[in-house]
Amino acid sequence: MNLFFRNKRISSILTVLPKRISYFDDEMEKFNFSKSQSNKLKSIMGYNKHRIIDNQTCSSDLCIYGINKLKEENIINFDEIDALVVITQSPDYFMPPTSSIIHGALNLKKDMICIDINQGCAGYIIGLIEAFMLLDQPFINKVALCNVDILSKKVSSQDRNSYPLIGDGAAITIVERATENNKIFGVIKVDGSRADLLMIPAGGFKKPSSSETAIIIEDDKDNFRAEDHLVMKGDLVFNFVQTEVPPMLEDLLSYANISKEDIDYYMFHQPNRFMLQKLAQSINVPELKMPNNIVENFGNASGVTIPTAICYNLGNQLLSENFTMCLAGFGVGLTWAGLIMDIGNLNYCNISEYDI
Repeated sequence: MNLFFRNKRISSILTVLPKRISYFDDEMEKFNFSKSQSNKLKSIMGYNKHRIIDNQTCSSDLCIYGINKLKEENIINFDEIDALVVITQSPDYFMPPTSSIIHGALNLKKDMICIDINQGCAGYIIGLIEAFMLLDQPFINKVALCNVDILSKKVSSQDRNSYPLIGDGAAITIVERATENNKIFGVIKVDGSRADLLMIPAGGFKKPSSSETAIIIEDDKDNFRAEDHLVMKGDLVFNFVQTEVPPMLEDLLSYANISKEDIDYYMFHQPNRFMLQKLAQSINVPELKMPNNIVENFGNASGVTIPTAICYNLGNQLLSENFTMCLAGFGVGLTWAGLIMDIGNLNYCNISEYDI
């Protein structure tokens, strides 16, 4: 599905990362790897270090901290927020919505919209699309988009396929009306027939958590996990990304009537170093235009890797410069989506550590 928006802009981005760092070198003994295998994977996949929250921290905590930080920096006043959109797979509760928890903690105004959306790797793109649609309403001028995931709590520490890569984090993006006549082109695709490639089998109403779903078992690839944990069919996910994402991007470029070379940066979801390198090769994009340094420094926090990549690689530049970017997310659902838009001359673009 193609999408089109105009007169919308991102004005500020703040990524919030836990201060706690876990190092792959310290985790090696948990996995059924030889030291040589571990070092090879470290190089190929980007296993290095990742940010992990403590047991008491919830998704709302990171978002509340981030929005308060933007207020303290005089980037936003609470009364300006007309809509709060939370994108997460790790809500505080089944009910109420995490957006309501954040709304109450910040004592935001009653005359506004609060929305939760359950999305993962494409979540940041879907959140921006939702924000753009909300801004088409005459009385909505500014949206606070919170993309947050703390999935380390749902990944087995003995899962060598996922745990070395998983990261926790949040990003607060302020989206508002633009005075300039800018254009934003988007595309989104879904294939629910392959939803089981990335899922947590137990814990919902379909299969409630129990003593049986908590039993740790070994799979055929020497990963130890329970049904309460994230299960990723890595080979099939890799094939999905390599076969579905390149044609989506070609379609998006054609729809926007822009050449591949005219895109300044490709800011994509970063599942691991190897997958993103192969994707860059598939679409024939120079690696300098597609930063690939988030997993090795912070871990994979689902869709949050996209705003983290923007802040980490272009933070200071975006305060005074403007770039044409292609953003893309792909994963859970299966869902894959992209946007082509100008991002720059921001009021704020930074990373902050959460240590409360």
